Amino acid sequence: MDSILVKGNGALSGTIPIAGAKNACLTLMPATLLSDEPLTLTNAPRLSDIATMTQLLQSLGAEVASLQDGLVLALSSHAIDNRTADYDIVRKMRASILVLGPMLSRDGHAVVSLPGGCAIGARPVDLHLKALEAMGADLDLRDGYVHARAPGGRLKGAVVDFPFVSVGATENALLAATLARGTTVLKNAAREPEIVDLAQCLRKMGAQIEGEGTSTITIQGVDRLHGATHPVVTDRIELGTYMLVPAICGGEVECLGGRLDLVGAFAEKLDAAGVSVTQTERGLKVSRRNGRVKAVDVVTEPFPGFPTDLQAQMMALLCTADGTSVLEERIFENRFMHAPELTRMGAKIEVHGGHATVTGVERLKGARVMATDLRASVSLILAGLAAEGETIVSRVYHLDRGYERVEQKLRACGAQIERIKG
Repeated sequence: MDSILVKGNGALSGTIPIAGAKNACLTLMPATLLSDEPLTLTNAPRLSDIATMTQLLQSLGAEVASLQDGLVLALSSHAIDNRTADYDIVRKMRASILVLGPMLSRDGHAVVSLPGGCAIGARPVDLHLKALEAMGADLDLRDGYVHARAPGGRLKGAVVDFPFVSVGATENALLAATLARGTTVLKNAAREPEIVDLAQCLRKMGAQIEGEGTSTITIQGVDRLHGATHPVVTDRIELGTYMLVPAICGGEVECLGGRLDLVGAFAEKLDAAGVSVTQTERGLKVSRRNGRVKAVDVVTEPFPGFPTDLQAQMMALLCTADGTSVLEERIFENRFMHAPELTRMGAKIEVHGGHATVTGVERLKGARVMATDLRASVSLILAGLAAEGETIVSRVYHLDRGYERVEQKLRACGAQIERIKG
């Protein structure tokens, strides 16, 4: 099993290209199931999760070709011959559930495994299912699979009022509603840039959608969708992660392709901590204004609030801040699993339920640590960049799900980092 060795060596400066958004691409790829014409996605990220979604779509009969060193995905679903998304693939990635809405909407029936580790409790898929039921779907959960049918072969428009904001459920309902008979209104819908990106792509395919980026999205169902070409939006989580490099190490980094509107709440917290963020023609330029960063309090919220997917990385920064910070996690439970690993590096962190209190230290110490999830893995790398001595991060297969070519991007800014093959 691979690990990553990081040696803290002071300020880092340079440019880092930001990839297309993993979470957007994983939502756009199932859109191919809505049409028998080709869908081409440009600016695609080169990640293991993309490979998993490719495998899933191919198992259904879709054709997926990776072109231009993986930056372009050419998809076609003209010959779908299987309508069962098998557990062996779905268990690897929660986003696999996003094939349910498109298959049900286009063909009137689908069988999809519940995502691995999901008991319709923590990080539930029940909102996905309730949205589809509101559109007339008959659902039967048995043997770990969702057996779904649309009476008469087609879903019908409905008002779907989500009890709380869910990005995945909004995406699944949006995909399904494009071919439903009549009008669908999604209330309390997620507002994330990935939702906006999906709506823009579907509109290029002929869908009639209004209101994306707000809490109410209206979809007028159409009879068929056609092919399209669409660029995947910039990955705001990768962007925010690399914005933290000069914040935690010093120096100046320009994140190519970065947009301030994608990371507004995050950039505000960096500014409060003493980090300068400037929009340039090429992206976002980031540098620490002077000395240690200042402690700030953080509360994770749905977009446009502070992203839960940047909480672990922000904690790494605040471990070296001047003062005491409190981080409150309101989106996911059990999302402070990186805290004990940071503590191994000399951080002072106390966790109580959904709150973590971080008292900054002047310098972290290198140590052997273990990645517990995707965002935790990169938070430990950030901490290692700012630590004294060597840090070895194990179980970095998590990292490869969401960050492409981390070592190369950081080495281009002067970091001492290498992958150790296991």
